[in-house]
Amino acid sequence: MRTDDFWQLIDQARAGAGGEPDGVAARAVALLAERDPAEIVGYAGHQWRVMAASYTVDLWGAAYLINGGASDDGFEYFRGWLMTQGRAVFARAVADPDSLAELPQVRAAALSGEEFECEDMLGVAWEAYRKATASDLPEVPGDPYPKLDEFWDFDDEEEVTRRLPRLAALFAEPPEE
Repeated sequence: MRTDDFWQLIDQARAGAGGEPDGVAARAVALLAERDPAEIVGYAGHQWRVMAASYTVDLWGAAYLINGGASDDGFEYFRGWLMTQGRAVFARAVADPDSLAELPQVRAAALSGEEFECEDMLGVAWEAYRKATASDLPEVPGDPYPKLDEFWDFDDEEEVTRRLPRLAALFAEPPEE
Protein backbone atom coordinates (compact mmCIF):
# COMPACT_ATOMS: atom_id res chain seq x y z
CA MET A 1 0.00 0.00 0.00
CA ARG A 2 1.30 3.43 -0.93
CA THR A 3 1.45 6.33 1.51
CA ASP A 4 -1.30 8.16 -0.35
CA ASP A 5 -3.57 5.09 -0.23
CA PHE A 6 -3.01 4.70 3.52
CA TRP A 7 -3.98 8.29 4.27
CA GLN A 8 -6.86 8.30 1.75
CA LEU A 9 -8.39 5.35 3.60
CA ILE A 10 -8.09 7.26 6.88
CA ASP A 11 -9.63 10.33 5.24
CA GLN A 12 -12.55 8.20 4.02
CA ALA A 13 -12.98 6.79 7.51
CA ARG A 14 -12.88 10.30 8.98
CA ALA A 15 -15.58 11.47 6.59
CA GLY A 16 -17.84 8.58 7.56
CA ALA A 17 -17.27 8.89 11.30
CA GLY A 18 -17.83 12.54 12.00
CA GLY A 19 -14.33 12.93 13.43
CA GLU A 20 -14.98 10.73 16.49
CA PRO A 21 -11.65 8.83 16.93
CA ASP A 22 -13.13 5.43 17.82
CA GLY A 23 -15.62 5.90 14.97
CA VAL A 24 -12.74 6.63 12.59
CA ALA A 25 -11.08 3.39 13.68
CA ALA A 26 -14.29 1.36 13.26
CA ARG A 27 -14.95 2.88 9.85
CA ALA A 28 -11.32 2.24 8.80
CA VAL A 29 -11.74 -1.43 9.77
CA ALA A 30 -14.90 -1.68 7.65
CA LEU A 31 -13.31 0.04 4.64
CA LEU A 32 -10.09 -1.96 4.86
CA ALA A 33 -11.91 -5.29 5.29
CA GLU A 34 -13.44 -4.76 1.83
CA ARG A 35 -9.98 -4.83 0.25
CA ASP A 36 -7.73 -7.65 -0.83
CA PRO A 37 -5.88 -9.29 2.10
CA ALA A 38 -2.54 -8.25 0.59
CA GLU A 39 -3.64 -4.60 0.81
CA ILE A 40 -4.57 -5.11 4.46
CA VAL A 41 -1.08 -6.46 5.11
CA GLY A 42 0.29 -3.44 3.24
CA TYR A 43 -1.75 -1.13 5.45
CA ALA A 44 -0.31 -2.82 8.55
CA GLY A 45 3.22 -2.34 7.26
CA HIS A 46 2.59 1.28 6.48
CA GLN A 47 1.01 1.90 9.86
CA TRP A 48 4.11 0.43 11.49
CA ARG A 49 6.29 2.89 9.55
CA VAL A 50 4.02 5.79 10.51
CA MET A 51 4.19 4.81 14.16
CA ALA A 52 7.99 4.42 14.03
CA ALA A 53 8.41 7.82 12.35
CA SER A 54 6.32 9.44 15.07
CA TYR A 55 8.26 7.82 17.91
CA THR A 56 10.10 10.96 18.99
CA VAL A 57 10.90 12.38 22.39
CA ASP A 58 9.41 15.80 21.71
CA LEU A 59 6.13 14.34 20.44
CA TRP A 60 6.05 12.16 23.56
CA GLY A 61 6.60 15.30 25.62
CA ALA A 62 3.68 16.96 23.83
CA ALA A 63 1.45 13.94 24.54
CA TYR A 64 2.56 13.99 28.17
CA LEU A 65 1.71 17.67 28.51
CA ILE A 66 -1.63 17.47 26.67
CA ASN A 67 -2.85 14.31 28.39
CA GLY A 68 -1.46 15.06 31.83
CA GLY A 69 0.95 12.14 31.51
CA ALA A 70 1.81 9.49 28.92
CA SER A 71 3.10 6.00 29.65
CA ASP A 72 4.56 3.88 26.85
CA ASP A 73 1.06 2.63 26.03
CA GLY A 74 -0.44 6.08 26.50
CA PHE A 75 1.99 7.48 23.93
CA GLU A 76 1.04 4.70 21.49
CA TYR A 77 -2.66 5.46 21.96
CA PHE A 78 -2.02 9.21 21.60
CA ARG A 79 -0.39 8.55 18.23
CA GLY A 80 -3.40 6.39 17.33
CA TRP A 81 -5.58 9.43 18.05
CA LEU A 82 -3.19 11.61 16.08
CA MET A 83 -3.61 9.31 13.08
CA THR A 84 -7.37 9.87 13.23
CA GLN A 85 -6.73 13.58 12.69
CA GLY A 86 -5.46 12.97 9.15
CA ARG A 87 -2.23 13.19 7.26
CA ALA A 88 -1.60 16.95 7.42
CA VAL A 89 -2.11 17.20 11.19
CA PHE A 90 -0.08 14.03 11.78
CA ALA A 91 2.85 15.14 9.61
CA ARG A 92 2.88 18.63 11.10
CA ALA A 93 2.86 17.21 14.64
CA VAL A 94 5.73 14.84 13.88
CA ALA A 95 7.78 17.67 12.35
CA ASP A 96 6.78 20.20 15.03
CA PRO A 97 5.01 18.74 18.08
CA ASP A 98 4.32 22.25 19.37
CA SER A 99 2.02 22.76 16.34
CA LEU A 100 -0.58 20.70 18.25
CA ALA A 101 -1.30 23.93 20.15
CA GLU A 102 -3.04 25.16 16.99
CA LEU A 103 -5.70 22.43 17.05
CA PRO A 104 -9.03 23.67 18.40
CA GLN A 105 -9.63 20.43 20.32
CA VAL A 106 -6.21 20.67 21.99
CA ARG A 107 -6.86 24.29 22.91
CA ALA A 108 -10.21 23.26 24.41
CA ALA A 109 -8.54 20.39 26.28
CA ALA A 110 -6.31 22.90 28.07
CA LEU A 111 -9.48 24.02 29.86
CA SER A 112 -11.50 20.79 29.97
CA GLY A 113 -8.76 18.27 30.75
CA GLU A 114 -9.87 16.04 27.86
CA GLU A 115 -7.30 13.42 26.92
CA PHE A 116 -6.59 12.21 23.41
CA GLU A 117 -6.12 8.48 22.83
CA CYS A 118 -7.38 5.96 20.30
CA GLU A 119 -6.14 2.46 21.00
CA ASP A 120 -8.60 1.05 18.45
CA MET A 121 -6.76 2.81 15.61
CA LEU A 122 -3.72 0.65 16.30
CA GLY A 123 -5.71 -2.55 15.68
CA VAL A 124 -7.36 -1.54 12.40
CA ALA A 125 -5.33 -3.90 10.20
CA TRP A 126 -5.74 -6.86 12.56
CA GLU A 127 -9.50 -6.42 12.85
CA ALA A 128 -9.92 -5.85 9.10
CA TYR A 129 -7.84 -8.92 8.24
CA ARG A 130 -9.86 -11.05 10.66
CA LYS A 131 -13.13 -9.80 9.09
CA ALA A 132 -11.87 -10.36 5.54
CA THR A 133 -10.24 -13.77 6.02
CA ALA A 134 -11.47 -15.20 9.34
CA SER A 135 -7.82 -15.65 10.28
CA ASP A 136 -5.13 -13.68 12.08
CA LEU A 137 -3.03 -11.11 10.30
CA PRO A 138 0.34 -12.61 9.41
CA GLU A 139 3.38 -11.09 11.06
CA VAL A 140 4.32 -7.89 9.30
CA PRO A 141 8.06 -7.25 9.33
CA GLY A 142 9.11 -3.77 10.32
CA ASP A 143 12.14 -1.91 11.50
CA PRO A 144 12.33 -1.43 15.25
CA TYR A 145 11.34 1.91 16.69
CA PRO A 146 14.24 4.32 16.85
CA LYS A 147 16.18 4.46 20.08
CA LEU A 148 15.26 7.46 22.20
CA ASP A 149 18.54 8.52 23.80
CA GLU A 150 17.74 12.19 24.27
CA PHE A 151 14.97 11.96 26.87
CA TRP A 152 14.24 15.08 28.84
CA ASP A 153 12.22 15.60 32.00
CA PHE A 154 8.63 16.21 30.90
CA ASP A 155 7.90 17.71 34.32
CA ASP A 156 10.67 20.31 34.04
CA GLU A 157 8.69 23.50 33.33
CA GLU A 158 11.70 25.37 31.92
CA GLU A 159 12.54 22.53 29.52
CA VAL A 160 8.89 22.16 28.48
CA THR A 161 8.70 25.91 27.82
CA ARG A 162 11.92 25.80 25.80
CA ARG A 163 10.91 22.80 23.66
CA LEU A 164 7.13 23.29 23.42
CA PRO A 165 6.45 26.98 24.10
CA ARG A 166 2.93 27.18 22.66
CA LEU A 167 1.76 24.00 24.39
CA ALA A 168 3.45 25.09 27.62
CA ALA A 169 1.53 28.37 27.49
CA LEU A 170 -1.76 26.48 27.07
CA PHE A 171 -1.15 23.86 29.73
CA ALA A 172 0.88 25.84 32.28
CA GLU A 173 -0.19 25.39 35.85
CA PRO A 174 -1.71 28.58 37.22
CA PRO A 175 0.56 30.26 39.79
CA GLU A 176 -0.26 29.49 43.40
CA GLU A 177 -1.58 32.38 45.43
